[in-house]
Amino acid sequence: MRGITKRFGDLVANDHIDITVEPGEVHALLGENGAGKSTLMNQLYGLLQPDEGEILVDGEAKVFRSPRDAIAAGIGMVHQHFMLVPVFTVAENIALGAEDVRGGPLGILDRRRNRRDVLETSRKYGLPIDPDALVENLPVGAQQRVEIVKALTREVDLLILDEPTAVLTPQETDELLGVMRSLAETGKSIVFITHKLREVKAVADRITVIRRGRTVAPSNHPAAALDRTEGSAFSPDTSEDELAALMVGRDVNLEVTKTPSEPGREVLKISGLVVDDDRGVRAVDGIDLTVRAGEVLGVAGVQGNGQTELVEAIMGLRGIRAGAMELDNESLAGMGTKKILSAGVGYIPEDRSLDGVVKEFSVAENLVLDMYDRPPFGNAFKLNPKAINESARERVTQFDIRTSSAEHAVSTLSGGNQQKVVVAREMSRPLRLMIASQPTRGVDVGSIEFIHNQIIHERDSGTAVLVVSSELEEVCGLADRVAVMYRGRILAVVSPDTPREEIGLLMAGATSPAQASPDAAQEAAAQEEESE
Repeated sequence: MRGITKRFGDLVANDHIDITVEPGEVHALLGENGAGKSTLMNQLYGLLQPDEGEILVDGEAKVFRSPRDAIAAGIGMVHQHFMLVPVFTVAENIALGAEDVRGGPLGILDRRRNRRDVLETSRKYGLPIDPDALVENLPVGAQQRVEIVKALTREVDLLILDEPTAVLTPQETDELLGVMRSLAETGKSIVFITHKLREVKAVADRITVIRRGRTVAPSNHPAAALDRTEGSAFSPDTSEDELAALMVGRDVNLEVTKTPSEPGREVLKISGLVVDDDRGVRAVDGIDLTVRAGEVLGVAGVQGNGQTELVEAIMGLRGIRAGAMELDNESLAGMGTKKILSAGVGYIPEDRSLDGVVKEFSVAENLVLDMYDRPPFGNAFKLNPKAINESARERVTQFDIRTSSAEHAVSTLSGGNQQKVVVAREMSRPLRLMIASQPTRGVDVGSIEFIHNQIIHERDSGTAVLVVSSELEEVCGLADRVAVMYRGRILAVVSPDTPREEIGLLMAGATSPAQASPDAAQEAAAQEEESE
């Protein structure tokens, strides 16, 4: 791609970007949320057309007016938000747009051949998938395999993966990185769009960094390791600290900085809690937990072991079967979510798009979603737009929300800045308890540093903080105590200084030295995968 420029009104999303992808390489496209990575690749895939510049495939200039043109040229794309029909089977989803029919264009769909193609492709590339399974019944990691197999059945030579690990567990992430490497070894080229430095270091052959719509020139950063064969790319030997600084334009502290906690009274007390999931299966199985004022309690575990149901029960979003939950000795059972928020509980949900923001509302409106009917923002009958907008301007500055106007729809913001809106809303009022579920999911390094600092600031102000995250490094970095959750139970509460290997074994269900052997851990992990 040479000199690619894309404008949306006055916004220059891509500014004369050059990028070259070689056969059989994993090329990481690294940058903050909103840097222009996805916009660039959407042009390569034909979803958008560049205003300037050209695209060459094997040295030949191409014009892609639709994804069909890109697929014909050997280019496929797996989007961050999957493009699958939930009620269709795997084979039906993969056949969409490229159906094999018997008897001419108006003939019958050749389901047997479609199914055979799926099996052959999945076996060839080591991506096991059941062609007859309904997509809605598959875990997220398996749905992603469906998207990849769908692209590979089109015989693509270059596969674009847009933030592919944003919704995956650590185990699924490691599996995907292995798939990417094996695909590259077969001669496929991979463009890996991400902002996660560990993953880039683990799998990339070369790295292009984009910051605010422009590629970062290696010549301006002599300290970073360069790939001398390509003037616009960095080597994976470049350190994480250097890559983080290249992404955000300043030095970034990748470690959580905090002083020892000074825990006070018991703010949240949970006893014998039992909660079912949406299918009526027990998800939380009689757990006991306490969170004290001025401390961070981190909950570690592979996602799907009851963490979501635990948080929803605390917030009044899900009924409980048994047990008790108390906030400063006042029962939370049966209390509605609005009342819980009003009682001084802040809540960062794990899915900001579904539960954190109303995308059609402005940034200012989203910042008062849980306070719109209280002075000075309004009452039961009307809003006070002046107070709402004045408060929004202050919080946009305080929480470094990147938007040209607080009156713009929150959907115009990058994912990281949408998360900052949620954090700003929840931490801009007096709190007794702060619940942060996957607080930095899909967030770039600059925003991660900021959100972590805000959580520690909330702790230091005397708030009790409960952090739930599938990122073990995040849990151990933020927490003063770590509760390890497995199949709905708390197996142990340990120090964040506990070796990661020991916590990892607990996450796999090993609770004794005999269980802690590698074979036992692998068996526990396999059982977990089967249960999912």
